[in-house]
Amino acid sequence: MILPESSLFTLEVEAQARGTRAPAANERLHIKVNKKLRPAQVADLAARITGLESSKQVALERAGLPAVLLSLLAGALGMPRKRLLEMLAVSRASVEEKISSSEPLRGDANRRTFNLLRLLAQARELVDSSTAPEAAELDVGAWLGRWIETPQPALGGQRPSRLLDTETGTRVVERALGALRSGAYV
Repeated sequence: MILPESSLFTLEVEAQARGTRAPAANERLHIKVNKKLRPAQVADLAARITGLESSKQVALERAGLPAVLLSLLAGALGMPRKRLLEMLAVSRASVEEKISSSEPLRGDANRRTFNLLRLLAQARELVDSSTAPEAAELDVGAWLGRWIETPQPALGGQRPSRLLDTETGTRVVERALGALRSGAYV
């Protein structure tokens, strides 16, 4: 069950023109994430964010995701934040600075965080659609964290974590994860 949006995050629309209702193209969307989310709730957050309508996702990508999401994702995946940042090829010093000053992520760090949210949402969907009895009790984030650090035959024996620093690599990992649903070997 996915928690209500308000307990996970809030979205705020800021019109560029003050006092008037500006066209959607002139609006900025800001996200405020509940920093006290438990690791298991981060999969809910990922599903909600990646399930937003396309125009809102584009606006969020432009505005930048909160840097604290990287800490939440690391906790959900059961790995140290340092390892997550290495995996995404994101500067630790830059992220620490953005977290302490509450600045949003930009550029590659923002895109790679969005990609990881999509991957976590995909894993959540995979587990939610499973008929295996143990799936109901599975910690999706921890499972995904283990899966991305395990060599996968479908990736030529590479660990998915070695591919998440590029767009193409991330798409390859998404296909490999998606193939698990049908049991297909890609």
